[in-house]
Formats: sequence, C-alpha cells, structure tokens
Amino acid sequence: MFQNLKEQPADKILALMDLYKADDRPNKIDLGVGVYKNAEGITPVMRAVKAAEQKIWETQDSKAYTGLAGDPVYSDVMISLVLGGAVPRDHVSAVATPGGTGAVRQAFELIKMATPGARVFVSDPTWPNHLTILKYLGMESVPYRYFDSNTGGVDFDGMMADLGGLKAGDVVLLHGCCHNPTGANLNLTEWKQVIARLNEVGAVPMIDIAYQGFGDGLDDDAAAVRLVASSVPECLIAASCSKNFGIYRERTGLLMAVAQDKALGKVTQGNLAFLNRQNFSFPPDHGARIVSTILTDEALTAEWKTELEEVRLSMLGLREQLASELQRLSGSDRFGFLAQHRGMFSRLGCSSEQVETLRRDHAIYMVGDSRMNIAGLNKATVPLLAKAIIDAGI
Repeated sequence: MFQNLKEQPADKILALMDLYKADDRPNKIDLGVGVYKNAEGITPVMRAVKAAEQKIWETQDSKAYTGLAGDPVYSDVMISLVLGGAVPRDHVSAVATPGGTGAVRQAFELIKMATPGARVFVSDPTWPNHLTILKYLGMESVPYRYFDSNTGGVDFDGMMADLGGLKAGDVVLLHGCCHNPTGANLNLTEWKQVIARLNEVGAVPMIDIAYQGFGDGLDDDAAAVRLVASSVPECLIAASCSKNFGIYRERTGLLMAVAQDKALGKVTQGNLAFLNRQNFSFPPDHGARIVSTILTDEALTAEWKTELEEVRLSMLGLREQLASELQRLSGSDRFGFLAQHRGMFSRLGCSSEQVETLRRDHAIYMVGDSRMNIAGLNKATVPLLAKAIIDAGI
C-alpha cells in the first residue's frame, strides 16, 4: 500500500522556517511565520488566558465529551463576538472546530454536500490552505482579482469584473478583515457592492475571519461580516480564536451557518454535527473553554480587550514606523500603503528574486510572494528592514 503514496509538495512557510533556523547570522529577521510576537520575539500567553486557565483548573470536575457541536456556551459567546446581534441567534447554526482551519474545512464539506457542483470563487492571492483544501476535496476554485501590486491596495474594479462570472449556487470566499496575505481590505461601500452582486445572482458568501481585533478593533473588524450576515439569505462564517486570544496550539475555531429562514436551522445544525462526527467526532474543548470563561466573566473580558488593544496598537505602530522610515530613505510615499494595511500581514508587491535578495544579502525571511508578518518586527529591526528594502531595489 505505502509504495503507492506520492511525495507531497513541501509547505513553503514551513520550509522557510527551516531555512531561518539554519541561518547563524545574528541579525536575521523572521517575517514568515504567521504568529504574533512581542518586542522580545515571543508569542506570549495573555494574562486573561492564564487567569481563565487557573479558573478552569480550580472548577472543572470532568473531562467528559461536551457534544458533537461543542459547548453551547462557547458557540453563544463567539456568535455574539462576531455577529454582535446583527441577526437573531436562532438564525445561526454553529459547531466548534479544531481551529479556524477546521472551520474552513467543514464549511467546504458542507458546501459540497449541499451543492456538489458549486464553484468557490477565491481572492488572488489568498491564504494557501484555502486552495489546497479545495483541491483535496475535488472542488472547483475560481480566482478573482484582488491585490493591486502597483498601489498596494485592492483592485476592486478587477474583483467586480471577475465576480461578474458568478452563477446561482456559487460561493464567494471573502476575508472578513486583515486580508491574508496582503493586508489590504475592502471598505464598507465596496462590501455593499459585493453584497448586491451576490444577491443579484444568488451566490452564497463564505467569510473567513481569523484576525478580529487585529485591525481597527473588535467591532470595526466585524462590521463587514455583520453587514453580510444581515443582508443575504444565507452565509457561512469560519472564525478563529488563535490570534485574538493567542491560543494557537489549542486549535479553537467555530463554523457558523446563517440563514434568514430560521426553519432551515434544524437540518443545517444536524448536518454540521454530522460533519464533525465524520471528521473528528467531538471537537477539542480546552481552548473553547478558555474563550467562554473569558467572555462570560466581566473582569476577564475587560482584561482581554485591554491586552488585545495593546497588540493591535503595537502592530499599527510598527506599520507607521516602517512606512515613515521607507519614505525617509526613498524620498517618496510609494510605501505609504503599509500604514494603510491592517492585521499581521502586508504584501510588498515585489518579485520573488527581490525576496531572495533580502534573504541572501540581509538575512530577512519572508514568503516568496513578498508577504511579510509585521508582528515579526520591533522598533529596532524596522530600520534594518527599511534599509534592506531600499538596497534590494524594491
């Protein structure tokens, strides 16, 4: 049997990690791995998370299964966090999943069950796992233009032109905020135009929101998701707690299915639970328990929001510092888009050869498409990166 297996392509980000580890230059900078790091280069455990874990340790008296959909309290608090009352609670079906990736996978599985021939329109570029999961499931993906490398912003005209090819039953995958890998986001006026297009043809939006709170704040980052959920007949939302709660290794996600016709809720909920049963049975609970413990405790919620805002402002400050330093060195504002992007990532829009120059000559590691993790910087390394960008002719 095993002799029939084929070598799988290496994950580019994991391969980049190995190169970084093997580099013995003392001034190396890791901008590849998609995790938040503080000024000391550490991904810290949030104070609110530690307090929640202590509370769980003191009070939890069983490790029994919570149910196929996970703990209902976790679903409730996450639906409130993401949707903020934009739609009635009984219009939302939900299941806990192993991370945001698990939510995305289950969403694709649900689409395939409900509409086997559905095409999934995906932004170009997007998070690589979107495409690899779709390919593995044998689902057709259709790219739509998104990033304009000349301006560092969204190619909205190109995007709308490509969405002109939508048909009824197709799915459009959208990033709720802090677009990965570009950092460039739609504004609310553009979101309304996308919604109108979806409703015009009967296409279904699927939103991946993995960075709520990392961009402009918890409510602002969820504004587009709430607008979509309240404006279309049906939508899917895959949410992650990895970043905004800093619980990457706990694999904590939630898949929501919103229907304006609440009569569809029972069968939708049953199918979501069925998919959980087939893929991993009962979802992990520890991360979900941390989140529900924080969000049902007023003091812990306040502490978490304070910490999250510190993280957000730190990344925003690094963006502004980098854009300013590049303006000083280049004598132009061509890098001003970096301060306008939101979230952990930005895409420089340079060639793979220039990215290789940054690695070879300056020990700066970023993904080959020029996606860089802003959170991999600190105030001392921003000037080093800026000088390297200019020296590399970017």
